[in-house]
This record gives sequence, structure tokens and C-alpha cells, in this order.
Amino acid sequence: MPSGTAIDSRQGNRCNLLPLSTKRQAFSPLTVFCDFDGPIVDVSDRYYQTYQLGLAEVQANYQATGITLPIHLLTKEQFWQMKQNRVPDIEIAMRSGLSGAEIDLFLLRVVQIVNQPTLLDQDYLQPGVRWALTMLHNQGARLVLVTLRCQQQAIQILNSHGLLSMFSGIWGAQDQGVAYLNHADHKTQLLTEAIASFGDIDPHTAWMVGDTEADVLAGQATDIPTIALTCGIRSQTYLKKFEPTRIHSDLLSAAHYLVYQGENLPLAVS
Repeated sequence: MPSGTAIDSRQGNRCNLLPLSTKRQAFSPLTVFCDFDGPIVDVSDRYYQTYQLGLAEVQANYQATGITLPIHLLTKEQFWQMKQNRVPDIEIAMRSGLSGAEIDLFLLRVVQIVNQPTLLDQDYLQPGVRWALTMLHNQGARLVLVTLRCQQQAIQILNSHGLLSMFSGIWGAQDQGVAYLNHADHKTQLLTEAIASFGDIDPHTAWMVGDTEADVLAGQATDIPTIALTCGIRSQTYLKKFEPTRIHSDLLSAAHYLVYQGENLPLAVS
């Protein structure tokens, strides 16, 4: 079960400047709860290499006993399309030529290696993220990270890119394996704790931004409007099933909406 503590990274005073939605009262600043993997960091290379390494290890394990497996390696495009449509890892393994105990070994190895440091180094910032966070921060928005990624990992990555000071709080898991499993109840727990820690959150000026059904369901469970992003591990078609308040292509697009456009656009955009 994940747990998190708020990390106060604020530096100096903030002001709530126009044009941060002219309909929003100055004494009720925008609060943006944002996921990490997907909206801020692209994890597609890491997940695909984890898949490749898992298959290779299973193949080598059986080869050592004289058994040659009929491995069919999916391309990254094929693999990521399946992940975005939430095809179970078991089915991905089956489509890659595995069966029975081979699948069990593959699934075990994926969970064991996905957070290894050599693979974590493959994560990189999504295009436009620095601009998006700077825009929100400079307009007085309160940014709160709520992620199932290990809390210390998120802090280290944000700090290495000079982005940590933009966040008023960092809420993350203590268990490194939680992020890959992506359970909605874990995300809801963290979001609930983050909201409670501030004590002055106005649901009319708060948003939950993320790229999976866990983010959408967590926002809905806490009565906060949601923005689903299609730049991460779920497709627009899949995300629509959960009826987020809005759908945007990436964090920069969402930030533009929150800062400049307020309630004046349709409820869903691509």
C-alpha cells in the first residue's frame, strides 16, 4: 500500500496573476494535482526494454535446458499500442510466443526489473513539460505531484531537471512496484491524503491531471474535475470510457487551457 508525505519545495512568495481564468477569484488559486509517469516523464522506452529483457531472460532460461521457445518479439509500436489500450501483460506474453509457466516467469521478471536504475535512466521529460510547469507556476497555480512512482525517485528526477521548486508538495509511493501495477485505489488514497494535507482546497479551482484510468477515477472519487492526457500509457479511446472532464494531448495543452481559456472551450479536446 503506498504512502506519501508532503515535501515542501516552495521558494519565495507567489502571486495569482492574470490571465489565470478571469472567472476565478483571486483568493482561491488554482490547484493542479498532477501525475508523474506519462504527463511529465515518458516511460515508453523503459517499458519496452523491460519487455525485451523479460522475453530474452525467459528464452535463455529455457534454452539452457535444451528447449527453444517460439519467441515473437513485438515492435515498440505494437507493444505500446497494446499498453495504451490496457491489453493485459498475460496477453502480451501470449502474443509474443509464451505459454503456461513461461508466462509466469516473464511476468515475474518484468516486475522485478522494470525499476532497475539502468532502465530508469531511459525515462525522459515529455516535450513541453518545462514550459507547461513554468506557465502554471508563474501564474500562481499550486502544483502538487501525486504519483504511484517511488517518492524519492520522483523528487530526484524533478530536482535533476530544476523543476522541484515549482511543486508545493510531492506525494508518492514507498513501494517501487506500485507504479507498474497502477491500481486506482492506491492513487485515490494518495490524492485524498494530499488534499487533506492542504486543508483549503476548493474543488471548483482544483484539477487532477493524469494519463490513466487511475488518475481519472481518483479525481472522480474526491470530487475534483479531471484532465486525461493521451501522451502517456493510455489511448484517447480507452480514456474516454472513464468520462474525464476533459481530454488533452499533453501537459502543455492542458496548461494552456487552465491558464488562458477557463471554461470557454468544449469539455473535451484532443
